[in-house]
Formats: sequence, C-alpha cells, structure tokens
Amino acid sequence: MIAKVIVDVPANQTDRLFDYAIPEEWAEMIEPGMRVVVPFGPRKIQGFVISVANESEHAKLKELSEVKDVTPILTQELLDLGFWLTEKALCFAVSALQAMLPAAMKANVTKTVVLGNRVNEEATWHRMVSSNGVKWDEFLSHFSHKELNRAIKNDELEVRYDVKEKTAPKTILSVSAALQKNELQHEKEKMGNRALKQQEIIAHFIENEGAVSYKELMAMLDTTRSTIKSLVSKGILKEEEVELYRDPYKGREFTPSTALELTDLQEQAITPILTSIEDHQHETFLIHGVTGSGKTEIYLQSIHRVLEQGKEAIVLVPEISLTPQMVTRFKSRFGSEVAVLHSGLSRGEKYDEWRKIHRKEVKVVVGARSAVFAPFTNLGIIIIDEEHESSYKQEENPRYHARDVAIKRGEHYNCPVVLGSATPSLESYARASKGVYTLLELLQRVNKQAMPTVSIVDMREELRAGNRSMFSNDLYDKLKDRLEKKEQTVLFLNRRGYSTFVMCRDCGYVAECPHCDISLTYHKINGTMRCHYCGHEERFPTQCPECESEHIRFFGTGTQRVEEELTKILPEARVVRMDVDTTRRKGAHEKLLNQFGEGKADILLGTQMIAKGLDFPNVTLVGVLAGDAMLHIPDFRASEKTFQLLTQVSGRAGRHLLPGEVIVQSYTPEHYSIEMAAEHDYQSFYQREMVTRKQFGYPPFYFLAMVNVSHEELTKTVDVTEKIAAYLKDHLSKQSVVLGPVASPIPRIKDRYRYQCMIKYKTEPNLTHYLKEIQKHFSKEISRGGLQLSIDTQPYMMM
Repeated sequence: MIAKVIVDVPANQTDRLFDYAIPEEWAEMIEPGMRVVVPFGPRKIQGFVISVANESEHAKLKELSEVKDVTPILTQELLDLGFWLTEKALCFAVSALQAMLPAAMKANVTKTVVLGNRVNEEATWHRMVSSNGVKWDEFLSHFSHKELNRAIKNDELEVRYDVKEKTAPKTILSVSAALQKNELQHEKEKMGNRALKQQEIIAHFIENEGAVSYKELMAMLDTTRSTIKSLVSKGILKEEEVELYRDPYKGREFTPSTALELTDLQEQAITPILTSIEDHQHETFLIHGVTGSGKTEIYLQSIHRVLEQGKEAIVLVPEISLTPQMVTRFKSRFGSEVAVLHSGLSRGEKYDEWRKIHRKEVKVVVGARSAVFAPFTNLGIIIIDEEHESSYKQEENPRYHARDVAIKRGEHYNCPVVLGSATPSLESYARASKGVYTLLELLQRVNKQAMPTVSIVDMREELRAGNRSMFSNDLYDKLKDRLEKKEQTVLFLNRRGYSTFVMCRDCGYVAECPHCDISLTYHKINGTMRCHYCGHEERFPTQCPECESEHIRFFGTGTQRVEEELTKILPEARVVRMDVDTTRRKGAHEKLLNQFGEGKADILLGTQMIAKGLDFPNVTLVGVLAGDAMLHIPDFRASEKTFQLLTQVSGRAGRHLLPGEVIVQSYTPEHYSIEMAAEHDYQSFYQREMVTRKQFGYPPFYFLAMVNVSHEELTKTVDVTEKIAAYLKDHLSKQSVVLGPVASPIPRIKDRYRYQCMIKYKTEPNLTHYLKEIQKHFSKEISRGGLQLSIDTQPYMMM
C-alpha cells in the first residue's frame, strides 16, 4: 500500500504529492486526512496523507516513519477544500491545509546536533556534543555554520530532527475503582471498625462510576492524598491520567434563554432561510438589517431548526465583535453545544475547543475568520455576522476570504449561508441586487425604537470661534448633560496612543521609524514613541535631533490624550479606555466591558473594538471625535469604510428605552459618506458610491489582483516589479489594465522596500496561470530569503 503525502515544506519544488510505502502494521489504519512523519532527504518532517493507492510508479520508496493520528484530522471535504483554496489564493497546498488546524497541531520540529559514525575526540565541539547531543541553536552560538557543515560532510556530526506536537492534551492524575462493586463491598466489610476514612472512599466508588481527581476526592471527602494512595497500593483503587479540557469559560454562569417572539419583519426574513434548511437547498442570503433590528435572534432561531435536524452550525463574527456579550447569547441559548474559537484564547484552549468539534461533542461553533474551517461533517447552516468587515479577509498566506470559503462549504453540504450587516459591502449588496444572493431586509429596530438622531459638527467652525479643544462645544455640553442624568456615553476615536506624530515646531522635523517610512506614535504612559508596524521604540526627545531646538511637541490625538483631556474638563467622570494597549492581557477586554455594563463607569472611550456588537441599555450618547479620519487614507474603499464605521458606532446609542443621540465631529462634514451615515441612508450611499466605482473601474464592476514585491535593496525591488508589470502587460488581454509599478503607500517596513502593481479586469481566464508563472520564475530568489513576493487575488489592504 502507498500513501500519497503533501510534506510540510511550503516551497515550489515540494508543492506536489510524494509517494511513501505504508509499513505492514499500519496498512489497515492509514486514511486520507491523517498526519504522518516521513523521511525527507536527511531529515524527518510532518506531512498530510492525501490519498492511499495500491501501487506507485516509483520503484524504490521510503516508508512512513510515524503516524500522528488515530483518526483523520481533515475530512475528505476539507482536503478538497484545501486544493480549491490552493488554486483560488495561489498558495502552497500545505499552507492551505495548515490554515484549517489550530496552531497547537502544527508541527514543532526540533533540531539536535548529535555525534556521527566517525569519532573525532580532538574536535573542539566533541565534549559539548557527546552523550545526548546539543540543541541546534546552542551549537551555533559556539561554532560557525561552516564548522558544522564540514563535520557533517566528514560524518563526524549529524542533525537529528524530532517532530513534536506544539501543545499536548491536558491531563490530571485521577483514581477509579480497580475492583467490581461486590468486591469493593467485601473489602469495606473486611476493615470492620478500622480505617473509617478508607471505608468512606470505598463507599464513594460503590455508589459512583468513573474516575475522580485526587484534588476533587480530597475536597469532597475531607481526606488526605496518603489515605487514597494506601487504597491504590492495596489494589482496591487504580491511578489513571484523565484528559481535561482547558475551558475558557469555566466557572461562568450562563442563564438559559428561550426564543423571543419575532416581529412581522423578522418573520418575513427568517421564512426563506427556514425553507432552505427544510429543503436541504444551498442558497446565500444577505440580511440587510439596521443596527438593533434583531438579526441575532434570526441567527439563533435558524440554528435551533438546524439542531433539530441533527445538523451543525458555524457562526462567524469579526474578531473585534467577539465580545463576551455575543458569546453569552449563544451559550445561554445552546449551552454546552457551543464551542468558541478566537485569538483571545490560549493555544491550549483553542486546541481543546477544536477537539470538541472534531470529536462531535458540540454542534455550534462561534468564532472568528478561521472558524469557517471547523471540522464538522454534517453542516446545516453557516452564518457570517457583520459580513462587510475586512477582518474576514486573511492578509497572510493563504489569502482567503471567509465568505468565499463559507459559500463553497455551503454548496458541498446543500445548506444556506446567511450574511448579515447593517452596512453590507458593496460587492455583496450588488450581488443581492442582481439576484445572485437573496436579499432580506430589516429596516426597523425590533422595539420600534427610533434610530438615534445624528448631528454633524464642523470642526472648522469651532476653530474659527476660538475653540481649540478636541471636544466641540456641542459634544462637551452633551457629555455634561449625560453625567447629570446618570446616563452613559461611548466616545470613539480610531487612533491609539497619546498623539499621532512628534514634530519640531522650528525646523519641521518629524520623528520617524528608522526601519519603516512611517511616523512614530507617542505613548505618554511610558514616555516612548512607538512604531505600530514593526514595534520599534524610542524615548521621547527633549530636543530636536536635527536643529537642537527644544520646541518639540506631539501633534494629533490618540486615545490616551483624549482620556487625559476628559479628566481635566470632566474630573467627576469615570472613564474606561479600550484599545489594543489596555486589552493586551487575557480577560482585560471582558473586565473593562463588565465594569462599564455594571455602571461603574460613565464614559467608554475606545478605538474600533467598541464600534460593534456592544449593547448597553444606559448608553444614550455616542461621540465620534474624528469622523473623517479614514477618509484620507489611500484606499478606494475609504468612503465605504467611513460610512460603515459611522453607522455601526452610531448604532450603539438608544438601543433600549432611552432615546439615543450621536455627535460626529469632522473637518469635512460635507462628504457624502458622513452626510448619509448621519441620515442612516444606506441606499443613497450605495447608489452614489457605485457611480464612483464604475467611473474609476473598481469592484464590484471590476475584479482586482495585487502583486507586492519587497527587498532590502531599493533597486532590486523596483527592477523585479518592473519585470512583473512588463510581463503582465505583454500577456494579459487588452481589456485588462495593469497599473504600476509604484511604491506602496508605506514604501518601507522593517527595513524592506515595498513596490506593487495592480491588475484590473472583468474576465481574464488565464490570469491564474500567468501569476503562477511569475511565482515560479522568482522562486529561487524567494527561497534564498532575499526577495518577498506576495500575490493577492482579492486585495483588501491597499497600504
């Protein structure tokens, strides 16, 4: 028997199937989707079995070294999906398969330098390496690569590769009965009036099945470890390691909830979804529902119907919206049937949640982008909440969009895919308008609560009137009013740190990162300037490095500075700040939100993470400090992102009994994205933006592909990008447009120069072929590590 294996080496030369002989003892157990360890050249590496065959065209085959799994960890459907993704995202097959697994299951290869067959006791390294060998990194900290290679060639040293799991299952030492119940009773009676504690322990195992941990048993029966151990030594009890799930929600109480009565509009929206579920028909639905219109209840009731059929459900939520509130709604409705996957979990917790899914111990997964690969085998529905969010697009290899993967899986399982948003992406809404998706609309809030009133403040007028504060007079008055009424406010600013840049007022010097072409952000808490791209940090200078002037100041506004200003103008206000800096520690996100939800704070100040998914009854005011901050970035989606963000953040106000109010501060209040967000008018925005997209040839009228090149040398970067652009112009049809090469909007990051070229096209059947040819042509330079080439067939990040 032959196993056809994809090896875990993401490179052009290895992006194919390799044949390995299956040893006799494993012939019955090897199945596609299992991980194996295989000899590959001088080393051993991990791979995935893709198929099993009776024979191979190659005469001499190496054997599999080790089988990592008892059952396949990737189903045939996921293997097929991986190869589809390879074509769609132009990535290596192993990269696509690895993307489907938690990080804990990816191979951890350790390299150890050990003695070879020829003994050389005179060598300086001999003593260090003898006996058990020495770690690769430790050897190279004392000796050069040259010395190591020479010794390997002379057979004096060799390198041993060990493939290990990054995370192992967690176990706990437990005890269980070693005898039958009648035998336990006999042992207990033999003790008479002696060893009463031991009798109590035996009585527990007569009455109860299963293993109990030492810790639990000691607490339960008020006994000692030595008392339990004595029963183990007598053969009455036996010790065993019991696997324990790392539960991120252990100790949390979830009050069970029942289905709410749907409004007429919700009934109209859910009916076609339920019909699709009943008929086992694949259909993609787009729910366009204003904030607070009850989309989540439609999701919950649709999932309930799926579970009644014995099927499974995936719910995708943007990472930023995976708030404890959202998790609570699903856990309260479906209890232990729910697994949660997001970046806030530890590696071990993610691994255990994934294993619950794989072992069919849960039926519902709520998670961020990668949860779309959950290893279910009987899917009944896939839901993508806030479908417009750019975080559903992965920016590293494989560069997939979760929406495309969800639809592909929905087609395989003949189940509905539901996309939901108050501000659908133009691409999705255009597809719904054409009938590719089915459009369902919820244009009223559930409780008939009015949408919040939105006022736009022209900050240019504030300046003219002498107000140089970051708060307009209107916003300041409203903040004060809410404090007096004991109501809560959400303040939104999409910039963390204290200020956005540091500048000398005499010569105009701006503090920039030495490794990236970007200004440093000042963080007052630790008095440092930090690059948000590479992490470089510097102390804040007391004088200008260029002209030695002491007139060096910070400009722009970050969340830290807003917090400081608030404590000056409203000293009585209790402020909670939520940004990347304050939520780094595990559980900090939930702690801060609970503090606000319990009324222990008056103002929640934050960046993008507070714009979505939050629902607090006492929030009646939302203030947006810089409504036009995103308008001026070099991205054709800038207007769309501004409209979406303002609409989403506005939706946090007045969601319950108290009416809501929103104040948007802007230096360009006349821009249509700001005006239409204030009117909650998606239709008008869609029509207006579509005109612009058509005029300039952008999605949804054209498809885009982006080729990014980076290298430590500028001339090399430009040269390679020019060659790629020339090749594409020569080979693509006249209908396609190749723009560039040009420097990327941020031309240097981490000491690497960055150039790009963009392809706009309507139909280009051979594009994938030509892009693959480009990858092949430069593969040697890429493998040497100098050149980086990334191709994105659906670019979302233009920076």
